[in-house]
Amino acid sequence: MPKPDHHIFICMQKRPPGHPRGSCGERGSEAVFNAFSQQLIQRNLQNVALTQTGCLGPCQAGANVLVYPSGVMYGWVEPDDVPKIIEQHILGGEVYADKVAPAELW
Repeated sequence: MPKPDHHIFICMQKRPPGHPRGSCGERGSEAVFNAFSQQLIQRNLQNVALTQTGCLGPCQAGANVLVYPSGVMYGWVEPDDVPKIIEQHILGGEVYADKVAPAELW
């Protein structure tokens, strides 16, 4: 794998049902991870690394996605958001503002 230009981290934290913080796993992070994986393959983006993580912090905003080197946290991400994040942020260099986690959360 070549050195990545971007690294996308997807929170896959799973907590028991009813946990007060909730978790990204309860909010569809597996489907979000799969959508990113499929998009990266379809677009042949070999310069983008994709990693599953534990808790990224703002559990109430899950599913959470963190993109480096820009250090942008996306919250409430759903599979339908993935092509937009890739097109606008990864390929276009502009943050996808619709899903940026508010500063008070992260």
